[in-house]
Amino acid sequence: MSSEQTVKKKIVRIRQGELEQIDDLVTIETPVTIYLNGSELVTLLCTPEKLEYLALGFLRSEGILSGMEELESIRVKEEEGLVEVDLKEKEGLAEKLYGKRTVTSGCGKGTVFFNALDSLRSSPLKGDLNISSEAIINLMDSLQEKAVLYKATGGVHSAALADQDELLNFCEDIGRHNAIDKIVGQCLCEGISTEDKIIVSSGRLSSEILLKAAKLKIQLLISRAAPTNLCIELAENLNITLVGFARGKRCNIYTHPWRITLPFS
Repeated sequence: MSSEQTVKKKIVRIRQGELEQIDDLVTIETPVTIYLNGSELVTLLCTPEKLEYLALGFLRSEGILSGMEELESIRVKEEEGLVEVDLKEKEGLAEKLYGKRTVTSGCGKGTVFFNALDSLRSSPLKGDLNISSEAIINLMDSLQEKAVLYKATGGVHSAALADQDELLNFCEDIGRHNAIDKIVGQCLCEGISTEDKIIVSSGRLSSEILLKAAKLKIQLLISRAAPTNLCIELAENLNITLVGFARGKRCNIYTHPWRITLPFS
């Protein structure tokens, strides 16, 4: 865990009816503004690490960037809180984004540019990915083991891309949607296909998380937390399996349970 992700703050703690002053480790929250082709696009409140992945993953999740071949350059200016992205294609971006911005339920001033109604009309995902219930719990256990920043502060979410056997990459951030965008950006940079993969998350599964996954052709989302009603409706329509409350040896399957095989032993 980088010291740049946390700061010590003096607090007063009550324990067993007694007051004590201690140094507590607190997660750093900072605004980062993404500039696209010289124009301000969005400001995200985030954990200040893997900012290149965050910017690229955000652009990919919003359908602005499809692949690294479209990228001309990217510059991260951490001290200024800026990420400057230039795409080779300069025309048509304003029209593509006009009227699409939505303030979401995400932590850290979540913002998306897609139109949710467009996704309701999208074609269902194709694919026969399947996984055992034991593997679901193993992936969630692995996510928790890697959550070093969460263990130190209790103030962040975790997300990972996985196959049926193991986590392939992992990120933490104050925003659950940021954590997912960071793993998406890493996949872009490292040339990792997402189409036959799984997203594992510690956070609530809401509609914007589901739609990010759908754009990446992710067939299965697993979380320790609950989904929203709109997330469930979208997952049903888009043929995505939604698993929530994956804790201990239990989980809830909300949509398309045919992808989950074998009961717990």
